[in-house]
Amino acid sequence: MPSLIDLRRRIRSVKNTQQITKAMKVVSAAKLRRAQDRVLASRPYAQIIRRMLVNVAQAAAEQQDGDSVSLLARRPEKKIQLLVVTADRGLAGAFNSNVIRTAQRFIQDHADAEIQLELIGRKGRDFFRKRHRAITGDYATLFQKAPRYEDALDIAHKVIDRFEKAEIDSVYLVVNNFKSMMASRLVVTRILPLDLPEKQEQIDYIYEQPPEKLLESLLPRYIEAQIYRAMLESAAAEHAARMTAMEAATSNAAEVIDALTLKMNRVRQASITREIIEIVSGAAALE
Repeated sequence: MPSLIDLRRRIRSVKNTQQITKAMKVVSAAKLRRAQDRVLASRPYAQIIRRMLVNVAQAAAEQQDGDSVSLLARRPEKKIQLLVVTADRGLAGAFNSNVIRTAQRFIQDHADAEIQLELIGRKGRDFFRKRHRAITGDYATLFQKAPRYEDALDIAHKVIDRFEKAEIDSVYLVVNNFKSMMASRLVVTRILPLDLPEKQEQIDYIYEQPPEKLLESLLPRYIEAQIYRAMLESAAAEHAARMTAMEAATSNAAEVIDALTLKMNRVRQASITREIIEIVSGAAALE
């Protein structure tokens, strides 16, 4: 049975850990509010630019010009670029492991194709660096601060350039989308070539230049917006997952403290009882 000193030391250690988890929860909650505002501000732009892109693509298709746009070219998926968005840090529950597991499942499902990874986030980089050789790039410090649009531009320009040169045939994105403070939604999205709906109520735009030229300028902007939004969604989902994990850890620490305190009281009571018995026995022996 552990001594009173050992139990007091363990209780003190758990209390220190509980203070850390409480502080991490407060920090994540503060960061989450700012990250959530950025996500909510980015969604209308992404929806509007996609709706505009669909209308322009339909107009280009009616004029039989859409097939000449390089970013809409469809080829057999022999070489696939997979963008995996994880966090730079852990202690966020199953946030990172779910993304990595989904990426591994995607690689297994596309075993006939050559999968090339573009890793955004340190956790994904550390995992796949030892297990997957075809890594075309990694970005391990993007989430130390709020995601920047300039970083998304660099990644977008790289994958667009590789797609236009036919070095890759498609680009997929694996990311945790922010849903609420208690849940996130893991999605796998193809961003190149763009999936356009066959029919949609078309807005009658007045074009000052051919729709094909508009497509060529709008498609890169759309890819940039998609990658930047994915980074914002992942950052918000990470803070929400960490806040939930730290709240659970704080609650578990309180339960451990209660259990250790109860055990310590029993040990102390047993020690006092034993001392009383020894005193009584000694007094009886003297009589």
